[in-house]
This record gives sequence, structure tokens and C-alpha cells, in this order.
Amino acid sequence: MTTTSSAPGKPRRATPTDRPVRVASVPSGHVYVRHLAPEDGPAPYRLPDPDPSRPDRPAGATWWPPVMLDPEWAAGADFDLFHLHFGFDACEPARLRELVEVLRARRAPFVYTVHDLRNPHHVDRAAHDAHLDLLVPAADALITLTRGAADEIAPRWGREALVVPHPHVVDLPTMARLQRERAARPGTPFRVGVHVKSLRASMDPLAILPTLVETVGALPDAVLQVNAHRDVLDDDGARRDDALARYLHEEAARGRLELRVHDYLSDDDLWAYLASLDVSVLPYRFGTHSGWLEACRDLGTTVVAPTCGHFADQGPVLSYGHDEQGADTALLAAAIREAWSSRPQYGASVAERRAQRAEVAATHDALYRTLLG
Repeated sequence: MTTTSSAPGKPRRATPTDRPVRVASVPSGHVYVRHLAPEDGPAPYRLPDPDPSRPDRPAGATWWPPVMLDPEWAAGADFDLFHLHFGFDACEPARLRELVEVLRARRAPFVYTVHDLRNPHHVDRAAHDAHLDLLVPAADALITLTRGAADEIAPRWGREALVVPHPHVVDLPTMARLQRERAARPGTPFRVGVHVKSLRASMDPLAILPTLVETVGALPDAVLQVNAHRDVLDDDGARRDDALARYLHEEAARGRLELRVHDYLSDDDLWAYLASLDVSVLPYRFGTHSGWLEACRDLGTTVVAPTCGHFADQGPVLSYGHDEQGADTALLAAAIREAWSSRPQYGASVAERRAQRAEVAATHDALYRTLLG
């Protein structure tokens, strides 16, 4: 792991070994960050996300926009170490540079976990690249989720990133219950799902849907299910996509797919939905890592993932070619037929996720204490 030295400033107070490290984590309340802590026992103390409307108060479940990214907040808050994950999309590079200078002045180590090498919400990568060009060189330590991402970081910035896998997304008791229910249910119909959510910039569902309609339709006892948010398919939706809406409604009317349109699902409803699928197809044309993929692994749902990004490095998947030049529909069809015929068991067990979480938590705690000396 490569580190950078702190700039001169007021001396950082020693962190006693008999108390938890105080971490300003951006964000703190996100499920990924919550699962960096051990299930029980001592852990770093992650400051609660401040309320954006009242920075002096905890935010509860609300963390956007992240108050901790304000240099003024960072200058006065009580923490030992600053750990950035995501949430900086709307920040100007100059503002982030000011934040880094504040951290250096107070000699607080800065850790950055590189979740995204390509922002899934941006058609043009320039803005995110500008953020990366500032944050990656400035960090005292870098973490990323896969070996492939670390291998991309090294030549681009001359930095070595510590590879720490994505922990479970679904809480472990729910994961155990839904895995038991999956094992007890009949094997038919074989259900293939595509979730277009609110149609992120990284998604291109129309590049793969015709192939899925034909391929799934040719399989015995198989169903193609497409879920979408109302803002994409409703006539007055804020993100309505006319071509996608027309295609999905026409194919649903012909009985060639099941279309389910809804608002954002609660966590419980989302986990139940994913657990009802045999296969989840990711319609991404660019990206880096996926929490959706990890939730599927938690629930025993096979993922068919594109070859762009580093999705296949996260865990076992079936792959098909898909990037900004288009989709390899022959490989996609082959992956669906393979999933139907072999019913691969690509999920993670509760025991595996529990052991992984303990290791992930210990790795973070050790890194924090090393940086704090």
C-alpha cells in the first residue's frame, strides 16, 4: 500500500489504543459502510451523517448532500481519520482540494475507497475523472473492491490500492430466511429478471431486451420479468423514456414478458423481489462495481453481468459482452441458456458472508490504526 506524508500543521493527537478510532466516513449510514463494522465486538466509531439542513444534528437515514465534505465542517469536527466512499458527485474539484488541504493541516489521515472508476450516472466521464485525478493522488491510503480495479488504478496514477471485497448487502438474518425459502420452492417457472430502475446513464436495456425476449421465450417454463420505476415509464414521469416505454408495453401486451412498474422498493420488498428471480441480468454499458450484484449473491440469484467494468471480479457470474459500442447478443443468449440448463449455484452462504465481514472489518481497523501510528 502506498501512503503519502501529512503536510505540516497542528500535531495530530495520539489515538489511544483503548478507545475506538473516530472516523468521519462519507457517508456513514449507507449499507456498504455499515457492514464494514464487525457484527459484534469493538469497532471504529463512525460519526453519524450530519443533517444537511442542520449540520449540528445527526441525519438519521438522510446523508445527501454529505455535510462532511464541507471544508468548514472538517476543520471543526472531532475525528481522527477521514474516509471517503462516495457522494462527491456535485462537488467542484476546487472544493474537494480545499477539503484535502484542511485534512492535511489538521494531520488527519485521508482514506479513499475507489468504488467507481466510471460514474454510472454520468454519460460523459470527464467530471468524474477530474475528481479521481484529485482524490487518488491525495489519499494517504487507497482501497478498492477488486483486483481488476486495483490493476487499473496502478498504471493510471502510480498508486497501489488495497483490495478489500464488498461485504454482504442483505442483512444476515434476512439472507438466511430467504435462502431457506428459495431452497424449498419449486424449480419452475425459471424467472429471468431485468431491473431498469430509474434508467441510469450506464444502462442500455434496449440493447439486450429483444434478445432476452426471444431467448427466454424459447425456453420451457421460463418467464422474463422487467421491473421499472414510474419515473421512467409513466406518461408524466420525470425521466420517461418513450422508446423503452413503448417497447415494454407492447411486449407485455403480447404476453412475451411480465412488466412491473412501481416506485422505489423498500429494502424488504427489494430483497424479496431479488430472491424470487433465478437470474438477474445487468443491462450496463459501463461501470465499475455493483452492490446489486452483491445482493443477488446474498440471495442465491445468479447474475448475468456485462464484460465492462470489474463486475466479474466481485464473484462468480455468467458474462456477456456489453460496453458503449453495444452488446454481444449471441453471448447473452448463451449465458441465459446456460443458466437455464445448469442452474449454477453462484451465491454466497451466510457462513461465508459472516467470515468475510469479520475479515473486512479487521482489515479496515488495522489500516486505520497503522495510518494513525
